[in-house]
Formats: sequence, C-alpha cells, structure tokens
Amino acid sequence: MASLGVNIDHVANVRQARRTVEPDPVRYALLAELGGADGITVHLREDRRHIQDRDVDLLRATVQSRLNLEMAATAEMEAIALRVKPDMVTLVPEKRQEVTTEGGLDVTSQRDHLRGLVDRLQGAGMGVSLFVDADPLQLEACKATGARWVELHTGTYAEAPWDQQPLALARLAEGSFIARSLGLRVNAGHGLTYQNVEPVAAIEGMEELNIGHTIVARALAVGLQEAVREMRALVQNPRRDPLFGSQQP
Repeated sequence: MASLGVNIDHVANVRQARRTVEPDPVRYALLAELGGADGITVHLREDRRHIQDRDVDLLRATVQSRLNLEMAATAEMEAIALRVKPDMVTLVPEKRQEVTTEGGLDVTSQRDHLRGLVDRLQGAGMGVSLFVDADPLQLEACKATGARWVELHTGTYAEAPWDQQPLALARLAEGSFIARSLGLRVNAGHGLTYQNVEPVAAIEGMEELNIGHTIVARALAVGLQEAVREMRALVQNPRRDPLFGSQQP
C-alpha cells in the first residue's frame, strides 16, 4: 500500500504571483497533514520561483510527518540540505526555462558527482532519492551512486493518449521491478491526477506517490483537507482496472 506525499509548490506559486504573504504554504502543509498526508514535498528551485528559503526552514520546524526536499544537485542546494536536514532529499533535474520538471535526472552522465553528493547527504542522516525515468541503465546508475531510493518519473504515462497508457504503465511496472531487484526502494510522481493515479498506486512495490498540482486544484472546490483525503483513498485502495492488465512486468 503506497503512502501519499503532498507537494505544496503550487500554493507558493499563487503567493509569488503577487509576491505577498498569502497563501502561506507552511499553513497549507498543516492542512494537508490534517487531511492525512503521509509527507510534505517542496522543491526549492535555484531561481526561487515559488518555494522560498523561509518556507523550507519553517516547514522543517513544523511538519509532523515527513519533509521531502526536492532540489538540484548543486553545491548551494547541498549546503541548504545539510543545514535544514529534511527527512528525505530528492535530487531532480532543473532548467530555468521549464514550467515544471521535465523528465528524469540523467544519472549515467554524472554518476561520480552524484555518488559523492549522495554519500554526504546520507552520511548526515537524510534519505536520498533520485528522480529518474524508468530506464534500466538509469536505474543501474542510481544503484551505483549508493542512493537507497528512486522516484520514477510518471510524466510520460500521465501525458500519454489513452491507447498508449497501458504501454507507459507497463514500463513503470517494469522499472519498479528492476529497481527493487537492484535493492532500491521505489516512489513515483509527476503529472498524476485523480483520474490516472490508481494504476500507478497498484504497481507492485510502490512505496509513495508525490502529488501536488491536481490536489491543489481540487482544493479550490472542496478545501485542501478534503482534497488530500480523496487522493489518499485512491492511493491506498486503488482499483485494478482491467484496461491496464497485469501490473507485473
């Protein structure tokens, strides 16, 4: 049964649109936890387009579940993580021009750099996850860095036309199988919605799904606590839709 990490970056997006003090993502993290979130996820970007340093500091002091800090693999972000010490660090690719994270981290091309970073973060007591596509070579490279988790990029599945979703889902299931056979623990996220989350939640070995935009959008209608409750129910009790066939590779 997978757990639910709620990404609150999009709350900060609304605040930064006016560069004011509301809505405060720290307060909304509390509402997400009251709604049943198993963890809170934030991405501190290098250009600080949404989440700010003060948010991360206050979240570390107030989050009662787990704090997952998404960040680029840079010296600046490493220093922040070592100071704040979130429960989990997820290393993600980052481009200034992108609206949101596009694709997984290319671990194969920067294995040595990532190995040192992973070692320092884990040595300081943080869990480390690498956000990657469900590609065997990338997963093998993740193992070589010493990281204990991977987060599978679900964007290709989420954006696929309905007739191509079964193949994209099968690739995720295969990726989960390969990762687990390498001794890696498996999370997933990106682009998941109330309509497409259940098949991913049903993949064997899936530990946590990190979901943000669709929950914040739903919260406009029903409030954040209820939006989190609804998503958590889908994640923890997913239907096995015959359309997608077996969830095993």
